Amino acid sequence: MNCDDRQKITFASRLGFGASGIGTLYRDVSEEAARQVLATAYEAGLRYFDTAPLYGHGLSELRLGQYLRTVPRDTITVSTKVGRYMVPPRGEAVDYGLWASPLRLKPVFDYSYDGTLRSLEQSANRLGFPDFDLVYIHDVDRFTHGDDYERRFGEAMEGAYRALDDLRKAGHVRAIGVGVNESDVARRFVEAGDFDAVMIAGRYTLLDHSAANDLFPAAKKAGTEIVVAGVFNSGILATGPEASAATYDYGAPPAAIIARAQAIERICEAHSVPMQAAAIQFPFRNPLVSAAVLGMSRPERIAQNLKWSSNAIPDAFWRDIDSI
Repeated sequence: MNCDDRQKITFASRLGFGASGIGTLYRDVSEEAARQVLATAYEAGLRYFDTAPLYGHGLSELRLGQYLRTVPRDTITVSTKVGRYMVPPRGEAVDYGLWASPLRLKPVFDYSYDGTLRSLEQSANRLGFPDFDLVYIHDVDRFTHGDDYERRFGEAMEGAYRALDDLRKAGHVRAIGVGVNESDVARRFVEAGDFDAVMIAGRYTLLDHSAANDLFPAAKKAGTEIVVAGVFNSGILATGPEASAATYDYGAPPAAIIARAQAIERICEAHSVPMQAAAIQFPFRNPLVSAAVLGMSRPERIAQNLKWSSNAIPDAFWRDIDSI
């Protein structure tokens, strides 16, 4: 497809609700609390909802579907991901990682054609939707696969990409993309296939602009839209660099990252700009960015994030940020 012929994805809201939290990322979230935060998000105007089979090992999709089936389907944009499906562990030990109280299922990596169809069938059953607005190929990167990355990339292009492309052509999937946290990997996908969107996590933020150097030029040439995730770099830009609980890419922040965050914090203080507001608004300075997804699991976070997203930020602040 020529990039001039590609139709832009219609996101029901530019700010999206990231549903990892209701899958119990870091902490347990009750059924009632999950329903409440989703209702609060919808009523506040957040209409783009992003999930994945990994989130709570299916729990996020299950809870999201239960709520979204109570609202008109044409008022929302829903994205999920492929690359894993869930199976009963049948006595095998399962590492539940960052998930506090997930479904007791075992994720299986599978980027093959049939594995992709199996993943989407399970997602459809959990969400209760027969079709999808946007489906991302998930976590085909070095961080996830290490030395197996090259093999997984080939498997994804030969299997998952072909499956999603066939579903797109048949009208069962409106748009397809890739979701990773390494910008050079995202660029490689954009150059290898016909993708409508890329979700890039943590690589186009106040703290890390690396996607602007490699991914964004390729995406602009291909007509691929950018969805930004991880605007707080997993925590450090939300808590501040001095906080004992500050994390960067889900781990302890290295010294160089802390120093850079401290420099950003000083600029924020000089201009009386909340660092969280700057973090949310930063990606939208680039016209290639169509949406930003924020992870939320508490109702009060909805109002706070929306307030930060509309906080007035002077041009002088951005000039100072650009200077560092």
